[in-house]
Order: sequence, then C-alpha cells, then structure tokens
Amino acid sequence: MVVLQENLAEGKLRNPVKGDLVPKLSDEELIRRVQAGEKGLLGELYDRHHMGVFRYLMARVQDQQLAEDLTSDVFIRMLDHLSDYENRNVPFTSWLYRVSRNLLIDHYRKEEKHKLSPLGQSEGISKDQPTLFSHVEQKITFEQVRLSLSKLDENQSEVIVLRFLVGLSLKEAAHSLDKSVAAVKALQHRGLKHLRTEFYADNE
Repeated sequence: MVVLQENLAEGKLRNPVKGDLVPKLSDEELIRRVQAGEKGLLGELYDRHHMGVFRYLMARVQDQQLAEDLTSDVFIRMLDHLSDYENRNVPFTSWLYRVSRNLLIDHYRKEEKHKLSPLGQSEGISKDQPTLFSHVEQKITFEQVRLSLSKLDENQSEVIVLRFLVGLSLKEAAHSLDKSVAAVKALQHRGLKHLRTEFYADNE
C-alpha cells in the first residue's frame, strides 16, 4: 500500500495489466477484483479517472500544481477506502467525485478560505470539450463560455462543469452533489439558458 501511495503521489500509477479484457470491465467489476486481491488493476481505475478528477479540481483551484497535488490526494484517499467501498446503487464515479469535492472543502478549510473559487475564472477548463459547446451554441467560443460561467451561481456552475467538462451523467452528477436528478436537470437547464443569454447579450 505504501508503494502504491508513493506511485500515486508521483503520478506513476499506471495499468500494468495487458490485453483487451480490462478496458471492457466496468468500474464495479474492477473494484471487486481489486478487493479480491488483484492490486494490479488499480492502475486501470487511475487511468480511467485521473484526468477527469484533475480537470474538475483545476477548474476549482486555478492552480495547476495544487490541482495535481489534490488529484494525487484524491486517489490516495481512494486507496485508503476502496476496501470498504460498496456499490449501493451509487456509481463509482459519483463516489470518486464526492471524495474530490470533500477533499477540496477540507483544503479550503485548512487554508481558511470558505468560498470555492469561481469556476468561470479558471484557466483549467479545457478547450477540447465539444459537448459543452454543442449544448449551448456551436459558435460560442471557449473564451465566451469561460467568461459567462463566472456569472452563474455556484450550483449551476458546478453542474455545468461536472456534466460537460468532466462528462458525468445526470445520475452521477446528482449523486456527487447529493442532489436529486430533477434538481440537477433544473440547474443544468438554468445554467445553459444563462450561458446562452450571456452569449447573445455579448454579441448584440
């Protein structure tokens, strides 16, 4: 476990298992096998999710090195608690992003910063995320979306990031934020509506 944690902290944990079988396994199947002793499969979980976790944290803290450090901490925490993980109709991705969110809250508490950074001011939102643009307007540029995100309220911004930057489903985002699917749908609808309004207002 110590070696695995050191590898995570240094960003060296990669999937050593070869073949076509592993990518076809669900997260839950991978976890069951890891819990049964196949520790080599931890690398596959890391490979599947570390970039999404990093993008989420980068969008929150606006600091690449801090986002990388927090990403490592998320997966170390995952290692510490994976043996106790149970699939209670909650997707693993939701559990992982809840871990990420809680760790971020802990970080800000330690830094005595009680308010999370506005998502829209982050330089960490990838320009290579076409899904967001297709849900707003194809002609909206990344810069326009970035500026518009800063004008959303915190809940709307977080839903937009989890849904379209990270790529979580409605159900996964709802579990991550401890909200109902209906609430996430409503926040998403309002957030996208406001993004569209801001875009057209800026281009009149």
